[in-house]
Amino acid sequence: MTTTNAGALAASVHMPTEAIIGGRSVGSTSGATFATINPATGDELAQIARCDEADVDRAVASARAALDGPWGRMSPGDRKRAILRFATLVESHASELATIETLEGGKPIADTSEIDLPESIEVLRWHAEAADKLNDQITPTGPGIVSMVVREPIGVVACVLPWNFPLLMAAWKLGPILATGNTCVLKPAEQTSITTIRLAELAIEAGIPDGVINVVPGFGPEVGEPLGRHPGVDAVAFTGSTGTGRRFLRYSADSNLKRVLLECGGKNPFVVMHDADDLDSIAEHAVNSIYWNGGQNCSSNSRLIVHKSLKADLLDLIVEKSREWVVGDPLDPATRIGAMIEQAHLDKVVANIATGRSEGANCILGGNRVRVDSGGFFVEPTIFDDVEPGTTLATEEIFGPVLSVIEFAQPEEAITLANDTQYGLAASVFTSDLRTAHLAARAIDAGTVTVNTYGEGDVTTPFGGLGLSGFAGRDKSLHAHEQYTELKTIWIDLK
Repeated sequence: MTTTNAGALAASVHMPTEAIIGGRSVGSTSGATFATINPATGDELAQIARCDEADVDRAVASARAALDGPWGRMSPGDRKRAILRFATLVESHASELATIETLEGGKPIADTSEIDLPESIEVLRWHAEAADKLNDQITPTGPGIVSMVVREPIGVVACVLPWNFPLLMAAWKLGPILATGNTCVLKPAEQTSITTIRLAELAIEAGIPDGVINVVPGFGPEVGEPLGRHPGVDAVAFTGSTGTGRRFLRYSADSNLKRVLLECGGKNPFVVMHDADDLDSIAEHAVNSIYWNGGQNCSSNSRLIVHKSLKADLLDLIVEKSREWVVGDPLDPATRIGAMIEQAHLDKVVANIATGRSEGANCILGGNRVRVDSGGFFVEPTIFDDVEPGTTLATEEIFGPVLSVIEFAQPEEAITLANDTQYGLAASVFTSDLRTAHLAARAIDAGTVTVNTYGEGDVTTPFGGLGLSGFAGRDKSLHAHEQYTELKTIWIDLK
């Protein structure tokens, strides 16, 4: 996508602003709205329907009716074909959706068009193809008994989505939820509602029955909490902060003990052992990890734990490559770091940088807010050396383009440092020794450990964490299908 194309799309793109309930676009029951802001300029983009508990009730009732109606009676093969039509329609609107995601989320257009949209489409298709390929079981019994173990949809699933990857996280959840025959109510983050609403519109256009996908935009106390406490919701799938994840566990305990699937934050280690080779490649992975999506990524490796013999050379390369990560207008394809999502988050990132300085860490690159005249919320790539374990930079999830560097002398020390966190989402290890790679990957407490690369696996591998990064919830892979179903034993006496 060129700058001219992106600008033209931004000026003409359709931005739906109402809730989607029962297959229709509707305003909030109260008539209230709220502003969604372009983080790159600080300007208002649109007024979004501000839903509340009454709208949640309508959406849950709609999802329940669809579950008891045509969607619940549809064969797995027919569900597969419906989801595939949906994915194809999303693909035909990919440029439009990428542009909206950039405008509302401040994400670089290169990322939304080349990463987020293609992966979202792939995820929907992959889960659709699995819908009619998961078999139930017959257990071994005598000839007078038929004993079956079957999986049934868990029911109505509430999906509470984050603002950093709104469309992709919606796809990660919708794929297995729809493939296993459930219906859902989506609550987008209030900062990024529009692509989720547009996604639901496309699902309706693709022939997904009314009420299967509902979207209720709004704020946590008015929409998120009512969903978490609603007796008609059978499960909540949440991606976001650890603090909010805790609240959903309380809502479940206080209501109908609905299943709660959590994918929360991370303070992930990037471990470079003494025998790691190809420092240029390692530096490339390091900057991609910390700067991709402006560091607003729960799997970002924000702690560089590096052997003291390699630190100086590796840091020189990382600083050099950091200068390639251009902070700029998200609609410019040359931009690699867009805006922080909102003023409050910008303030948090800047405050953490100031705290790092006050705690004695050495800021060797960046450390400032930039592009102030744009009206947007931008922070430049920032690197702190000499970070001490236990300090803010070593323990707090900053969720910005801020890398903390910690050195070690012995391999055992590296593992101790890697596990010196309450989080456990992701980690990366770089080594040229196969034995070290296996032992370190086993020893590090994280849901995903990559070796000699940064990443999250692909659609076939589960993604989720340990500790304060969440539990029970896994996005992607066939394991995601299991969590949206209930096991039932059917025991038939033929005698």
